[in-house]
Formats: sequence, structure tokens, C-alpha cells
Amino acid sequence: MAYLTTTGSGQPVLILKEGTTRSRGKEAQRNNIMAARVIGQVLKTTLGPRGMDKMLIDSLGDITITNDGAAILDEIDVDHPAAKMMVEIAKTQDDMVGDGTTTAVVLASELLKKAEELLDQNIHPTILVSGYRKAAQKAIETLNQVAVPVDLEDRETLKNVALTSMGSKAVGIAKEHLAEIAIDSVKQIVEERGGQRIADIDNIQLVKKTGKSLLETQLIKGIIVDKEVVHSGMPKKKEEAKIALIDSALEMEKTEISAEIRIRDPTQMQAFLDQETSILKEMVDKIKDSGADVVFCQKGIDDMVQHFLSKEGIIAVRRIKQSDMEKLSKATGGRIVSDLNDLKAKDLGQAGLVEERKIGEDKMIFVEKCKDPHSVALLIRAGLERMVDEAERAMNDALSVISDVIENNKIVAGGGAVEVEIAKELRKYATKVGGREQLAIEAFADAVEVIPKTLAENAGLQPLDIIVELRAAHDKKGGKYQGVDVLKGKTQDSLKNGVIEPLVVKEQAIKSSAESASMILRIDDVISSTKSQGAPGKGPGPGGY
Repeated sequence: MAYLTTTGSGQPVLILKEGTTRSRGKEAQRNNIMAARVIGQVLKTTLGPRGMDKMLIDSLGDITITNDGAAILDEIDVDHPAAKMMVEIAKTQDDMVGDGTTTAVVLASELLKKAEELLDQNIHPTILVSGYRKAAQKAIETLNQVAVPVDLEDRETLKNVALTSMGSKAVGIAKEHLAEIAIDSVKQIVEERGGQRIADIDNIQLVKKTGKSLLETQLIKGIIVDKEVVHSGMPKKKEEAKIALIDSALEMEKTEISAEIRIRDPTQMQAFLDQETSILKEMVDKIKDSGADVVFCQKGIDDMVQHFLSKEGIIAVRRIKQSDMEKLSKATGGRIVSDLNDLKAKDLGQAGLVEERKIGEDKMIFVEKCKDPHSVALLIRAGLERMVDEAERAMNDALSVISDVIENNKIVAGGGAVEVEIAKELRKYATKVGGREQLAIEAFADAVEVIPKTLAENAGLQPLDIIVELRAAHDKKGGKYQGVDVLKGKTQDSLKNGVIEPLVVKEQAIKSSAESASMILRIDDVISSTKSQGAPGKGPGPGGY
């Protein structure tokens, strides 16, 4: 419908064009809250070690089975704008800290549920937003008070952080093995920059291959290049290799303009061909003179160059991705060279072993036994393709949380322990604030408790009984680390039992969930234009969407 208004003289005026839909006031708020909460409900049953999995089938019929919040929201096609904001929370959480996506979305959904109850009591959204902002600040203060510093040499604690993050993943008996690999790989790539520790997990290459078992997933102190040696006459293995990294083509450059060469004598033709061969031979001589016995080239390698390289016993690999070239540089200590005239012995990288191996159906080149690589590779194995994918997601979470702890070495108690402590502190704080904002802060406290409640619910326990037990435990002296033990069905000291999470994961979850809930609550008018017509004869869908 079109929106009309009238002038003082009763003349109609068209404001919004035909086909525009508009919902406002409480109706708009309810629709947005409902759409956002549906996303929270989709993820709610996946939370914790006893969480269920989702089967997602895309438009091409590809199946994904996982309970990873980020992966689920990445796969589902969301149309409602408020629901899209919830998907954005998960993406932000995943990009910033790599874990805690389900927690962030479930918490945002619960904050909106509690806000809706207060909106029904005619509390203005601005008061709610202000209360939520104060509550989020207080929650982060509380997190920092209960956080425990970690000694980065304490391998057991790092392992427990990794195991907690993988708790809900279906990697079973291989958890310990994957956790050990995650610790070794992150510790290998840590750099000191400006007095700060940086552990950029983009420097860890994840290569997936079906076959063998999860327990045969391995850390390669170097890089795996998903290519094969270019010429059958080249060796397949080099020990103590000296590696040249070249990002220019090892072939004759084609002229930018069309050129015509007129040859009137057969001897001139031969001279022309010989000239081309000698230029290509010169390229190989420059590589040989530098001392290199392995060449990784980002662009093409001419057949003649391949022939000369194989005669010299040099291994060559072509058309390597730029990202892999950068990783090779970090792993081997070599410098990427654009001009062969600049290639010197000091530019070469070093690796204890460069070898072409057949993994399943594919040939791959392993560059390993590097001296002090700042980039490493993980070869993830499992018997089933879906299992390999799930192992990769588990590995990503483990790598992320370990890098979080290395960069900011503080942890908090998991299993809902820190959430119950936050709720306790927020209820005390609410009485000091007073007024209507007090109700919003108390609503935030109730919402935060959704995490231990959901953990208990997903484990088949009575959530109310668990919450009562936890509140009683937190009121006692020294009970601030008490959380849910979903395996035994009772409360436990999460810190002592190794159920621990990085502080930054919880901080980010609270920040992003509070922000998105506040943004959705402030919307009181949704004006939707018609979509442009697609196929002939098809108009806009119902309601102008």
C-alpha cells in the first residue's frame, strides 16, 4: 500500500511510494524481537558438551552437520533484518576471538526476551538501553575481578582451555591429541611486537584430507603446498634444502603490443630459437648460481626451463597461491624475489626436508623440519569428510582460545560459573542504581543466567534446581568458581576441574550481545520498500518483501 496524508484543505499527498510496507511502535519492536529470538532458539540446544547438532542442507544439497554457532549461522539463509543482526554478532565474535559465538547469540536473544517483558510494563526502550549499558559495564568489571592470570608455561592450563572450547565438538577420543597439537602450533608462531605478544593464527595453515583417523592429525613444522613437482625428471625429495621463492614467471615475457618478426633465411630462424633457449637457460643458471635446489614459483614455468631445472636436479613447483608464498617465507626464512637478477644466497630459505608425498588421491609437497618456523601447517585427517570438517572447526576453536590466552593471559571459570557470579554482582549493583533502570539491570542479571540454565537443560538436568544450587554456592565464601558439571549432573569448582575459558571470549560475548540487543530495542519503525521485480511476470512477495 502507499502511505497518504492530507493537507489542511483535505488535498491528499503521497508520502511513500506504492508497495511500501510499514510497521511501527510496539508492533515493530515485537516483530524485531521475535525474529532475533528465533535465531537464539536455533542455537540454544547446541550449547555445551551435551549440546545437540544441527544438520544443514544448502541449495546445492550439500550437507553440514555441526553444533558450531558460527558455522550454523553462516550456512542458514536469513531474510529478516533483525535476525541478520544476530548473525552479525556471531561473525563479530568469531572474527574477534574465534569462540563463544553460541554464548553471544543466546545471551542477546535472552536480553531481548527480558526486555520484551519490561516493554509490556510500559518501561521506555531508552531506559532499558541505558540500564543494559550500565549492566554490561558492571559485568565486564566483575569479569576482570574474578579472572585468574595464567602462566604461559603452564601447559596443563592451556590444554584445559583448548579442551573446554572443543567440549561440544564431536571429536571424541582425539580431543587430547588435538589440544596438544593446538598448543604446539600456536606457541611456534608467537611473535613479539612492540612489547606485546601476538599469536596470529592466520599463520597456521589447516590442510584437510580424508583417510586414516583423527588421531593421525599432525603438526608439520613447515608448510604443505597442495601442488606437485612440475617435471617427472625432477627428484621427489631433497634434504637440507635451500629454497628460492620467486614471484615472477620463469618463461619468455609476451610483448604488450603485437609484434611481427620477418625472417628471410632459415639460419635466422635457428638463431632466433637459440636466442630464446639461451635466455631461458640463463634463468636456470641464475637459480643454480644462488645455490638453490628447490624453486617455488608464484607464476608459470616454461617447459624448456623445467627441462633445464630437471637436468640440474632442482625441484620446481609452479602457480603457488600468494598466501602460501607468504607462509613459505615465514616458515623457511626465505625472501620472496621478484627479479631473478636479485636472487642471492642470503635470500634463500632453508628446510630440513622438501618431499612430494601422495596423500589419498592427491600429491602434495611437504616443506618441513624448518629451523624456527613462524608459520606452520596442520594436516587434519579423519575417515569421513564431514568428520574432517568438524575436526577443522574444533581445531579452529582450540587455536583461537589458546592464542587469546597467549595474547591476554587471563582466564575465567567456565560451566556457567562466571555468569552466576556476574548475575549476583549485578543484583547488588541494581539496588544502588535504583529507579526504573534498576529493573533493566535486574533483567540483564536474569538474562546472563540463561547460560548455566541452558547448559543444565541440554544435559537433561533440572535447570531451576541447578540455578538454586549455584546461587547458594556463590553466596558462600570462596564459591565464585562454582559451575555446572554437565557430565555428573551437579555443581563443581570449574577452575579446579579445568573447565576454563579465556577472559576476552566472555568480554566480547557480553559487549556484542548487549550492543545488538540495545540496537534492536531502539527501533520503533520499520519501513520496507518493494524489491525490484525479478523474472518477468513476478511482482514483489507478500508484505512488499
